[in-house]
Amino acid sequence: MSAKLSILLVLICFFNFSAVAQEKSKKELKAERELQKQKEIEALIDAKNFVFEAQKATPQGGRLLHLDYNTYFLKFNEEKITCDLPFFGRAYNVAYGGDGGIKFEGTSDNINIEKKKKNYLIKATVKGKDDVYDLLLTVFFNGGASLSVSSNNRGPISYDGEIEAPKTDEVKK
Repeated sequence: MSAKLSILLVLICFFNFSAVAQEKSKKELKAERELQKQKEIEALIDAKNFVFEAQKATPQGGRLLHLDYNTYFLKFNEEKITCDLPFFGRAYNVAYGGDGGIKFEGTSDNINIEKKKKNYLIKATVKGKDDVYDLLLTVFFNGGASLSVSSNNRGPISYDGEIEAPKTDEVKK
């Protein structure tokens, strides 16, 4: 009886140990993936060449709105910043017949990138055709990002989404 009990205890300990070892390896793999993603994001930020794809919009005083994926973007590189985002909120002075979105292409002389503990803060001011846009982009190490846009002619609005490397045909443009 005691021999069976001791064998049973040894088997329980063995299976318990293998489950703990497997749990550690899963945690190590997850940590490796997170570190790899952080290095990819860091390389994109250092190169100043990435695309922010908006997935959600939150206008001032409004509620969260889900957007169509891969439709609205902010392309960021050293030469120019291109934006095509929807706008929901109060417009003070908008050109007659405009489409209502935030669309511009321009350069920014003052790009400020600051690395924090868990994210990057990127500030830029871009002069578009009809307005001046202040951009504040918070990029997290996992690739998630939040963009706040303020302008002279519209109320502020923020977007949530992800950043990624530009597609190969976008790099050439």
